[in-house]
Parts: sequence; C-alpha cells; structure tokens
Amino acid sequence: MKPFTLGVKRAGYFDVTDYVKQYPLPAAEQDELDTLDVAYRALAAVLYNFVPSSGHVGGSVSSGHFVSHLIYKEMAYDFSNPLRLDADIISYAAGHKALGLYAMWALRDECARIAAPCLLPQDEKLRLRLEDLLGFRHNKVQGTPLFTKFHSKALGGHPEPSTPFVRLSTGASGVGIGSSVGLAFAACDTYGENCPRVHIVEGEGGMTAGRVSEALAMASTAQLKNVVFHLDWNEASIESNRVTSDGKNPGDYVQWTPAEMFYIHDINVIFVPNGMDFAQVHAAQELAKHLDNHQPTAIVYRTVKGWKYGLEGKASHGSGHKFCSPEFYASLAEFEQKFGVKFPAFEGDKTPENVEKHYWAFLETFRQALQAHPTLCSKIAADLTARQKALSAAGRQERPGVGDSAVLFTGQDSQNAPAAFKFAAGDSHTTRGVLGDVLAYLNKESHGAIFTASADLYGSTGAAAIAKDFPAGNFNAVTNPASRRLAAGGICEDGMAAVCSGISAFGKQVAVSSTYGAFLAFEHVAARLHAIGYQAAHEIGATPNTLVLFNGHASLPTGEDGPTHGDPQSLQLVQDNFPKGACITATPLEVDEIWPLVTKALSLRPAVFAPFVVRPSQKLADRKALGMDDASACLKGVYYLHRAKNPSAGAVFVQGAGVGKIVVDQILPRLQEEGLDLNFIYVSSRELFELLPEAEQEALVPQELRRRAMGLTDFTMPTMDTWLLSDYGRQHTLYPQKKGGYLGSASAANIYKEAGMDAAGILAALRAYVNGLA
Repeated sequence: MKPFTLGVKRAGYFDVTDYVKQYPLPAAEQDELDTLDVAYRALAAVLYNFVPSSGHVGGSVSSGHFVSHLIYKEMAYDFSNPLRLDADIISYAAGHKALGLYAMWALRDECARIAAPCLLPQDEKLRLRLEDLLGFRHNKVQGTPLFTKFHSKALGGHPEPSTPFVRLSTGASGVGIGSSVGLAFAACDTYGENCPRVHIVEGEGGMTAGRVSEALAMASTAQLKNVVFHLDWNEASIESNRVTSDGKNPGDYVQWTPAEMFYIHDINVIFVPNGMDFAQVHAAQELAKHLDNHQPTAIVYRTVKGWKYGLEGKASHGSGHKFCSPEFYASLAEFEQKFGVKFPAFEGDKTPENVEKHYWAFLETFRQALQAHPTLCSKIAADLTARQKALSAAGRQERPGVGDSAVLFTGQDSQNAPAAFKFAAGDSHTTRGVLGDVLAYLNKESHGAIFTASADLYGSTGAAAIAKDFPAGNFNAVTNPASRRLAAGGICEDGMAAVCSGISAFGKQVAVSSTYGAFLAFEHVAARLHAIGYQAAHEIGATPNTLVLFNGHASLPTGEDGPTHGDPQSLQLVQDNFPKGACITATPLEVDEIWPLVTKALSLRPAVFAPFVVRPSQKLADRKALGMDDASACLKGVYYLHRAKNPSAGAVFVQGAGVGKIVVDQILPRLQEEGLDLNFIYVSSRELFELLPEAEQEALVPQELRRRAMGLTDFTMPTMDTWLLSDYGRQHTLYPQKKGGYLGSASAANIYKEAGMDAAGILAALRAYVNGLA
C-alpha cells in the first residue's frame, strides 16, 4: 500500500530552533522584554482581581511574549496616530484575551507618558491609559468616583474599535479570523505589494470553528502574503487540557495540530517549541518577515496558559485567584521584587467605591514602579520611535487607481437614475440581475471600490455582474490583483461574510456578500459584529464602510428548491434587530426601484445594507396605467400601489416582490369588479420609512390607517409589526406560514397557492377583511 502524501504546496514548514542563531536577539533587548513581561503579567493579574467576571487571565499571560515582541520590535506603526491606514495591524481574533490587550496597551501608554510624552496622541480618546483600566468591563454609566474623575473609557469584555489600534469587534468564535483576513484583503488591495501586514492573534480553541477553515482557504487561495497568524497553542479551553492532537495523542475536540491545520491550507508554518522564550519568538517573527513565497504565514507558539500565575491550563481559562487572596498576592511577588514596590492590602467592605479605590491604588503602584525605572521606559519609548520610523521607511503609498468608496456614499443622485436603469413598461427583468448591474455601475464609477464574494453562486444570485468591468476570475495578490471578485472558499457563507465584514471595516472598500436569502443566518453573526465595531469605531474618529448582504433569492419565489431555500424568515433576522439606522433593508417590487433604494441606502452609510431580491424574471408594470406612485416614491420606504376613493377605506400593506407582483398583475386590475375600495401600500424599506421625520411618516401613512390595516407579505408576521396596529388587521394578514408548517417544493405559483397567497386566496382574504370593516 502506498503511503498517503500531501499534494503540492506553495507554503513551507520551519522549526524556529533552526533559525535562532541566524536571527539572534540582543541580550539588552531580551532583558528589556523579560522585565516588561513581569509587569505585564502582574497587571493582568490585577485586572482579573478587581473586575468581577473579568475573563481569561491565562490566555492573556500565554500570549504576552509574542504580542509584546510584535508591538515593540516588529510592527511598523505610528503610536502617535492609531488611525493611520498604512500601518501594520494587530488584530485580536481571540477577543477573550481582552484583559491582556488592555494591560499591554496601558503599559505602553504609561511608558511613553513617562519617558517621551511627545509620542502620545494629542487626542486623549486615541490613548488607553492606566486610568482607563478602571473602565474594564464597565459601561458608560458606571458612575463610581474615580471612573468619573478620570473620564475613564468604558472597556468591553471583548475589544471594540473604540479602543485605539483595535479595528474590529471579534467576540463570536471564528469570526475574528475571517474579519481580520478581510482587513488584509483590503490593505493588500489599497497598497499593493508594499502593503501593511495584519498580525492575527488567536488560540487553538478559536481555530476549531468551521468558519475559520473557510477564511484560511480564502487567504491562501488569494496569496495574501500580508497575513501573519500568531497561534497561542496552550491546549487549554474551558473544559479541556488537550483541545487538539499533539501529534502523538488524540485531542479531546479535534484531531489536528495547529501546524497541520495551517499547512493543509497552504499557509507557511513556523513552529516555536517554547513560546515563553523571547529568543525563539524573535527568531520566528524575523523569519516570517523574510519568507518570500507570497503565502500567508502562521507562527505556532507552544505556550503555557497561566504561565507563572499560579494556575495553569484550563483552571486559568475563564477564572483566576479569589479576590485579594494569598494566592493572588503571591502572583504579584515577582513584580514586587523586581521593581522594589509593595502592593497595598485590601481593607474594608467590598463596596464598588472601596474596590475601585484599592484598584486605583494598585494601578498607582505600577505607575510608581515604572517612574522609578526610567531606563526601561526610555527603552520602550525608543522602541515606539523605531516602529514609527519603520513605518516611514516603508514608504507605503496607495496604489495607482485604487478605488474611491466616497463615490458610493456621496456621489449618486437617487432621484435620477442613469439611462441604463430606466426601464420600459412590459420589459422583463430580474430584480437580482438589476441589483447586480446597479452595483456594477457603482463599482465602475468608484474605480473598483466594491469587492464581491458569493458562495459558489455568482451566476445564480446576480452578483457576478458586480465585477464585470474588471479582470475576469478571482482576486489573487500575485496573478490577478485588479479583480473585484473573491474566491469564497466554496459554499462558505460563514467565512465569506466574516471576511467581507473585515474588508468593509478597513474603510477603503465596500464588500458585498452574496447568497440565497435563506442562508442569511450564516452571515448574520458577522454582520452584527460589524455593526458593533462600526458604532465603536466612530467614537474615536475611524470611518469603516458599509457591509452589503446581497440576498439574491429571497423567500417563496425560490420555491422550486423547497422550504430549505424558499425561506420566509430571512428578513426577520435583520429587520428590527439592529439599532436604528445601523441596518437598512430593501424589498424592491420592481426593477426601477433598485437604483433609488441602493443609492439612498448607501448615502445614509449604514453599517449593514441588506437588499432582498428574487429569482424569477418579471414584466415591469405600467405604473401610470395602474395608478401606482412613481418608482422614486420608494425612497420613503413605502408608496401607494393604489389609493382608495373613500378616505376612510381600509388599507393593505404589501411586502415582497413575489406577492407584490400577484397584487399588481392580478389583484389591482380586478378591484373595481370585486367592489374592493382599498389602499394598497407597498413596503420598499421599513428602515427608510422609520428614518423619516415623524410628521412625514404620519402624512404618508397615518396611524389611523395603520390601525385598520391588514398585510400581505412574503416574509414572517413580525416583519409587518410596524404597519399593523390592530388584532383585526393581523388576523386577516396573509403570510407564508399562516397555515402552520413549511411549504413544499414546487413552482412559485404553486407555492403561493399552497400558502393561500395566490390571487384566489388573496381575493378571499380581502373580501373577508372588507366585510369585517363594515
């Protein structure tokens, strides 16, 4: 039997012990980093002690060596200006290591404050001070005396972009890897070959999520040389001390080593047997910088979770020493001895005010210790200056012809569509096709500011058109860098959406994630994290871009594929589930509504824009002949398909292109013969309506009208809540799941018939509704 062998890989495997002599760490730098690590580990212990449920001290400790070497010896960035786009990025995909990030950031700030205050950002919101640690895991209404006195930042349990140098919200497992890879895509596209590097911090537990494999596939296939994974392999999770295989023994959860996981995805692997040894860390990061095969690189550091804390492995994962216990004080002894200080004993009751007072006394002890060691602070300041000079020396410039996303947000007239998007009544088009064409037009206008990704469905969803004016094929940093189309790793909505969210978060491009509406649930978590990060980023003046979720086959018109694909629940996932203005949905009825809706939504620059379009080709209605409002009326979120002659007549709110076309083509022409005098109002975007002034909302669809209204929707009953204000109206509303159960697989016409939403079913419902009104 022939042995199994791996296929050809572009990537390489390296054991760092073969390179320590080639890339030696000077003794003075070793001493500096070792000393700083003592302070870092002590500060991490203090954060855990004084903040209830403060998370993962063990993983913060085990990642400290490689993170500190990155920010002081390796990365090219400007400490004085965290908003520079040309700088290298460190991204904590392992968001649960927030405790460590805050401790690392605060020590860096304090050393600069002591030795070189000229390096500090002028705007205090771009700093993370020792004082800000009083806000760890507190929100803005904390209100304790010192939190208020020092104007401390509210620091989340997982990092958010309101913290300087944090570009993403990465709380959900696996999303941070994908969104961080998205940052690398955007950086590579913006700066070309001389692009910023994105250093991604994660642990082996965070690698087990399926969306991680999808994101790794995207990074390696695109040959993103600027991606460097830093894998904290300590084998400990909440419940296991052997998460993965160690190469000899099986793992409790997965049967690969992290090196195997990366290498099988064609990613360079540098293995560091002792990640607590700065000499090995230094050699690994230097070697990574010199690899020239244009593949992403993963440095796998074998570490000890909770190293020298007094609790190791899973015991230090989500817990630590008891509050001000002897074990806690013992964990600080090395710092006290090395820096010649003594932490105070806790006295009195554990009131919030007293705990905060002692917490600050501990933080002041760190300040006193660092002030008494000016040489260490001066070395740190010199490192920060060197990192700034490294960024200047890199000379990164935006590549010629890079896209201009500002055109997407400010450069289009929603009221006046280009000639290509003016359609004649009776012509047949698909809304998915026209959505793709509108985004293609905007992509060309913005010189390629739109990246699009599709879950192996470019042709089916209509997303292929978005990249049609750029080189064919998928983006590859070496062979096809001008392409606007991404290889999404296959049928991989989870990873695809995460990567797209990172592209948009970078702030130079807009990413479009395209799939069936039924699979929006895969994308929803990444979209939610993007919205959280979007809000937080604006607090410090960063300007991320919109993430577009292109729902190419929405609801019942996809009925041939069955209930797994013709899903009415997708709109409910995003409608009313974000803060006001953070997500805008669109449910266009006709193709002439797509230009206005897309450009209007983008002009409002929401975190997420989610249009829902359908598969079948439909003939454009004759609006004038039917008495429908002009297509531009869709900009207000609702418009009239038909106005009743009687001002006190009932109203029918219609939502979704499938049922909407049944109403327009088969119901409106029969109103007179049926004796049905009703207002028919189409919902093109609930969010655009709700962003109108209240007086304008009332003038358009008065509350009194909504109190009597019924609905017809392709989606779920809750998506109609804002329009239907009476039990009577809700009882008469038709929606796909009203009869109970999921609908079968058939043509769209028969799906609507089974649901009781074909023309006959709708007319029957309208008659019953009108009879009851009388």
